Amino acid sequence: MSRVLTVYYSRKGENYFGGSIRSIAKGNTERIAEYIRNAVGGDLFELETVREYAKDYHECTEEAMAEKKNNARPALKKLPESIDAYDTIFLGYPNWWGTAPMAVFTFLDAFDFSGKTIVPFCTNEGSGMGTSEKDIQKECPGARVVSGLSIRGSEAERSEAKTAAWAAQNLK
Repeated sequence: MSRVLTVYYSRKGENYFGGSIRSIAKGNTERIAEYIRNAVGGDLFELETVREYAKDYHECTEEAMAEKKNNARPALKKLPESIDAYDTIFLGYPNWWGTAPMAVFTFLDAFDFSGKTIVPFCTNEGSGMGTSEKDIQKECPGARVVSGLSIRGSEAERSEAKTAAWAAQNLK
């Protein structure tokens, strides 16, 4: 069986839910990451930026847009010591402006993913995976990046069975 690491970036607090803003104690992507770990085991690692994004949802989206425009790599509080022991890396994030948040690319730039399988998953309210799968492949040319799972954030709480089945399928 392959050694599994689930890495995710998630936003707590104000989030967009099908036309309105709601505050949540646990981020949607974090919830999906936990479902994956419960289904297939392995280790769980949360990416956290040194500088916190604005608590206000709309301000946060503006910050995220500026980071994307500048191809920024925001500093992270910590990184895994190594990914050498892992064969499969589930990589989760919200879709910010059509791709993963720039903090995810900070993580990807920190390691050599050659020979690894990256299994992306993304929360959003209708924008799907965007270009994130292609963008991850570009950042990790030696990795195998498989088709990702897109989950609407407003459906995250009710998606455990769907997520578990998808995660198990990606370890075969």
